[in-house]
Amino acid sequence: MNAMELESRYSARNYEPLPVVLARGEGAHLWDAAGRRYVDMMSAYSAASHGHAHPRILAALEAQAKRLAVPSRAFFNDRLGPFLAELCKLTGLEAALPMNTGAEAVETAIKAARRWGYRVKGIARDGAEILVASGNFHGRTTTVISFSTDQDYRDGFGPFTPGFRSVPFGDLAAVERAITPATAAVLVEPIQGEAGIIVPPAGWLRGLRNICDANRVLLILDEVQSGLGRTGAWFAYEHESIRPDGLILGKALGGGVLPVSAFVATREVMDVFTPGSHGSTFGGNALAAAVGLEALNVIRDEKLVERSAELGTHMLARLSAFKHAALKDVRGRGLWAGAEIDPRIASAREVCERLLQKGVLSKETHHVVVRLAPPLVIARADLDWALDRFAEVLDELEGSHGRRKAA
Repeated sequence: MNAMELESRYSARNYEPLPVVLARGEGAHLWDAAGRRYVDMMSAYSAASHGHAHPRILAALEAQAKRLAVPSRAFFNDRLGPFLAELCKLTGLEAALPMNTGAEAVETAIKAARRWGYRVKGIARDGAEILVASGNFHGRTTTVISFSTDQDYRDGFGPFTPGFRSVPFGDLAAVERAITPATAAVLVEPIQGEAGIIVPPAGWLRGLRNICDANRVLLILDEVQSGLGRTGAWFAYEHESIRPDGLILGKALGGGVLPVSAFVATREVMDVFTPGSHGSTFGGNALAAAVGLEALNVIRDEKLVERSAELGTHMLARLSAFKHAALKDVRGRGLWAGAEIDPRIASAREVCERLLQKGVLSKETHHVVVRLAPPLVIARADLDWALDRFAEVLDELEGSHGRRKAA
């Protein structure tokens, strides 16, 4: 029984992988079990933004694992403080609460917003509401899917957690109409990743900041995918020169080797937590903190934010210049693009399967969008090679569609 058969037999069917068995990674490349090399144009949804097997991150992982890995937050450790201090310095916020996965950090933000609403704003007990955006993706825990607008994430998993109200993404007027005295927070992605790399109108984040300030409502941004250089800035909110009250980070924070996440916020928000009110066995462990700190240092030292801005401009310019019937739209920021495929010609899954055959790895979302998000360390030549293969796939689809129409 080969690797695909073994995984298919014993794994829950909560994923539908492309037919390739990956065995090794280095930089912006991955190799399958047969030794064939691929260009990674997905970066594990930004978790591998540093590339695969980054030598500095592996060195930090190995050195710390030999010293101390998981001592429990029942004690102080010598790695956590420097890591959290760097997070606060980078974000301009004042305190951080470390967790493991992005969804856990989202849950942390929800708990903080609700308790802040009751203890600071004075909302009646159990009456707090949080505004979210339609098309959102913040994870798949029971609470998080309670405010998803995608029925695939919700079907069969009720009853759902109350206390959330959805408004159209990018619509400031809808936010203003939805706010009530019971609104504790607005929780949104600056750019919606899973929805198809949906970029909001210019000025939307600035408008949200103003609305939240005027109504004494927290602005909490989920930058699990968009943060840490992906959009050509350290954080997507910097494109509009604002600062949130709370920031959710994950994925790239683990340097491509560990799950590391954090909720970072103002001291007023974070001070609602008291001993025993929230925690995690693995959150903030010494190994994760050492890796997280080195992940931040590598982004800074190797100028990966600047690299994302430069190569992202190049990638989006090339994609926008493609004139193919199969390509309906291109949108994105930095090294993060969504290429929308005309479903009358092909599915995004078919495009990804064809790219796989040509040595490029990506993944579709919502059946019609191909995500293109390479590691921030990718060489320009490798990026161009992958984009050339994408253009070839579009050419092939256009040709086969023309033949079908003629028949």
